[in-house]
Amino acid sequence: MAERGEDKRLFLGLLLVTGACLGGAGLAVWWVPRVSSRVDSWLPALVGGVIGALGLLVLAGIGILLFAILFERDLPGTRRLRGVLVRGFFPPMVAVARLFGIAKERVERSYIAINNQLVLRSRWKAPPERVLILLPHCLQVNTCEVRITGDVHNCRGCGQCAIAGLLETGERYGVNVSIATGGTLARKIIVEQRPQLILAVACERDLTSGIQDAHPLPVYGILNERPEGPCFNTRVDLGKVQRALERFVVAPAPERARATL
Repeated sequence: MAERGEDKRLFLGLLLVTGACLGGAGLAVWWVPRVSSRVDSWLPALVGGVIGALGLLVLAGIGILLFAILFERDLPGTRRLRGVLVRGFFPPMVAVARLFGIAKERVERSYIAINNQLVLRSRWKAPPERVLILLPHCLQVNTCEVRITGDVHNCRGCGQCAIAGLLETGERYGVNVSIATGGTLARKIIVEQRPQLILAVACERDLTSGIQDAHPLPVYGILNERPEGPCFNTRVDLGKVQRALERFVVAPAPERARATL
């Protein structure tokens, strides 16, 4: 992953350029009816009013996102709105990035990094039973014959992939661990377990869509490693998972008491 400053600059720059493009398109739509002599006199005023109102909404949305990116915290009362804004602005931002030769994955990594900083700065804490580690099925080695999608605890702990280590980490911290084969199953797991915070491992595309789908539920994303290509024998840095759990999980009272001795 790129450095945090670079991630912030990339997303910030794309947001500003996208806003300028949307503003220019809106100005063009407003200007054409006004210069045409074949339209009724009321139409330019109506179109101008609608475009002006939409323009103000776009500017307000960009301002909310800019504040969150620059100061790594949300404006009061806008945390839920931020997810809606990202959903709306993200597709045109990807299109603008493509015009500049910037890969979509790079934009997604930038978004994930900024999201993680917002989650960290919000100082989220949750009891272990309300924290969910959500994993992709591609972490399981492809030669394994054990089905763990329905129940990850079916894992026999052979050590050929990261699943055994993740389960051990989950047990150590007392958090739930589940595997999702896609967005539909991930949403079902979230509804059933009702976590207060999700620690998700996935690729750029799945993390980006998952963070947006779960909003305003906080999701901290960790990118998987793909030495053999996407969706095949992927890996994850267990150290990153453990450090995230240390940051987000509220230690049970006995552990806190022992820590003070």
